[in-house]
Amino acid sequence: MNSLRRAMLAVSTVILTTPLSLLAQDPDPPQGSDPTLEEWQVPWTQSRPRDPYVAPDGRVWFVGQRSHYAAVLDPATGEFRKYDLPDGAGPHTLVVGDDGIVWYTGNRVGNLGRLDPATGDIEIFPMPDERARDPHTFAFDAAGDLWFTVQGGNFVGKFWRETGDVRLVEIHENPGGRGGSTRPYGLKMDSRDRPWATLFGTNELVMVDPETFEPTYFELPDGARPRRLVIDSKDIVWYVDYARGYLGRLDPETGEVTEWANPSGEGARPYGVAIDGDDRVWFVETGVRPNKFVGFDTRNEEYISVLEVESGGGSIRHMYFDPKTNTVWFGTDANTIGRAVLPPVRIVSD
Repeated sequence: MNSLRRAMLAVSTVILTTPLSLLAQDPDPPQGSDPTLEEWQVPWTQSRPRDPYVAPDGRVWFVGQRSHYAAVLDPATGEFRKYDLPDGAGPHTLVVGDDGIVWYTGNRVGNLGRLDPATGDIEIFPMPDERARDPHTFAFDAAGDLWFTVQGGNFVGKFWRETGDVRLVEIHENPGGRGGSTRPYGLKMDSRDRPWATLFGTNELVMVDPETFEPTYFELPDGARPRRLVIDSKDIVWYVDYARGYLGRLDPETGEVTEWANPSGEGARPYGVAIDGDDRVWFVETGVRPNKFVGFDTRNEEYISVLEVESGGGSIRHMYFDPKTNTVWFGTDANTIGRAVLPPVRIVSD
């Protein structure tokens, strides 16, 4: 089931969506393999809302990349609130700490930002190297510090929240004599607290040792362009190949790669991806109109769901799985924030 919720415009930065019965509580998940898709229309037009993240209080934060803001949606009431960021910030992603502090990447201005929602105060942390001009994607480590990618600048970095220190790991140039950035892009942490990143400019993934800061590279099939990744409960890495239309699996212990063609084929352009508590992978095909929200069962190695996104999606660039509600959140180029309420996880006995 799809549901698109439209917001009422107001003068202030606090907006309420049109009351609907579905806003009162989460719907029961369907009994089959399909999730329930819902979307809220963001009130700030053509702002490219993206990269939602669920805060400890259950509200959903996201950034407006084109309009330079951070904002929060209360799914229970449909209320939006916006926080304007410094001019030209071009925020690419954000995360929210256990203390409720919001951290974002200033993708167009070469810095990281700290937003205190209680006061609206913003603190800026510039990159220590001017080449690190476009911080991209964030992830917390076990200590609550932040690892991030720098796409055009060709780095993976670590940021210590208490001190504001940054250490940058330079990624090797594009192999095969092509030169230039390998475009470090999506980033996730494994159970050993190691950051993994896709190198969107080439057919590689990279893992950075958190003690030595040495990178290790993993080659994928020729022509692959991995854009986002997730890591399952056994530390197996799953990635979406944007160029060739594949879902791929890398076993870090053996280097073995297995691939599955996307349901929409070579032109699928898979982009945003998430993994749930049952190790099911959910991703969006952005090369088709409307975008398609796809589910893959990693245990049975088969696709289990393909749903059209009601708003069309445009491009769904990044997704977040909330284990408390068994829900995947996403933002769209159609100016919506959406969620997929997933079918229940299976109970597996040892």
